[in-house]
Amino acid sequence: MKRLFALLILFIAVSTLSAQDFQCNVSINSSKISGSNRERYNSLQQEVYNFINERKWCQYNLKTNERIECGIMINLTEVSGDVLKGTMTVQLQRPVFKSNYKTTVLNFQDNKIQFTYEEGQPLEYSDGVNLNQFTSLIAYYLNLFLALDFDTFSMNGGAPYLDKCQSIVSLNQSSAEQGWQSFESGQNNRYWIVENLTNGTYSKLHEFLYNYHRLGLDVMVDNPDQGRAAIFESLKTLQQVYKQKSNLVMVRYLVSAKSDEIINIFKEGLANEKTQVVNIMKQLDPSNSSKYDAITASTK
Repeated sequence: MKRLFALLILFIAVSTLSAQDFQCNVSINSSKISGSNRERYNSLQQEVYNFINERKWCQYNLKTNERIECGIMINLTEVSGDVLKGTMTVQLQRPVFKSNYKTTVLNFQDNKIQFTYEEGQPLEYSDGVNLNQFTSLIAYYLNLFLALDFDTFSMNGGAPYLDKCQSIVSLNQSSAEQGWQSFESGQNNRYWIVENLTNGTYSKLHEFLYNYHRLGLDVMVDNPDQGRAAIFESLKTLQQVYKQKSNLVMVRYLVSAKSDEIINIFKEGLANEKTQVVNIMKQLDPSNSSKYDAITASTK
């Protein structure tokens, strides 16, 4: 009986371990809310951490070293009873083959989050149902992380998770909270992120993600010139998307995440390669055009 009990505990432990898809750092900052109950927000932070890291999100059984590395930082700015408002910074990283280097795939701030949180109430979520505004918000970004991560390993590999993002957006079209509707100013919200990634007109966004990471970064250790050439071609692909529509939110987010990395990669490039990359990046990121001059500061 004791042996059977031990095996049962082991089975549960292994099952729980295999269910973990994310290695996500969670931070909730309530310093801007005067007189706030810090214990309440510490409790929320732990609940969110458990909700993300102990739940099954992916259709595959990921190994420990395959878990998606990401971060969610919530900065609370207003509270009215159980209604909380603030911003959320989301970050996604991906390991590079045969190296200790981790590349940033996504890093931006969602400036319009609002949700209701009752202390002690469990965080619940189910695909296809809007049980809770907050868990729908978290689930949206987790599925976005999965979509982008899988896209970097196989062409259009993230499609099933983009479908889930799209479903969450659809369920929130009648929501009073901001960030879900197409008509909000700036086309800089959750609706437009998933629109860009599911609109066939901009399918080359997925080519960029795959070519930049799998054909580029992942071969840099063995063949730096080949990897850099693939990244150069991927930037041309992103430029094509930019020419289709110059202010796509996903182009801006991808460029923002990759700009410093691109500079460091092409500092070691060939002279002609450097010049073309600088021209591409200045077109994609005109507000930061001067920073790309660092690429041609030295010529190989």
